[in-house]
Amino acid sequence: MQQVDKYLVPGVSCQHCVAAVTSGVRKLSGVSSVVVDLGSKLVTVEHDPQVSAAAIIAAIKEAGYDDVRPVA
Repeated sequence: MQQVDKYLVPGVSCQHCVAAVTSGVRKLSGVSSVVVDLGSKLVTVEHDPQVSAAAIIAAIKEAGYDDVRPVA
């Protein structure tokens, strides 16, 4: 069963940002999709339950975006 989590990343503002975040998160084993919405600044990640929020946040930060907030 897949899990879907959302993260607010205020720093994403262009297609380069979308590509960087998408590429960084997709490198995590168990992630099946990453969607970045520039309008809402939301990153939606569909993944296996064993992929932790901490790992996803770390991947987004590694892509260059330090302000990452999980959305309930």
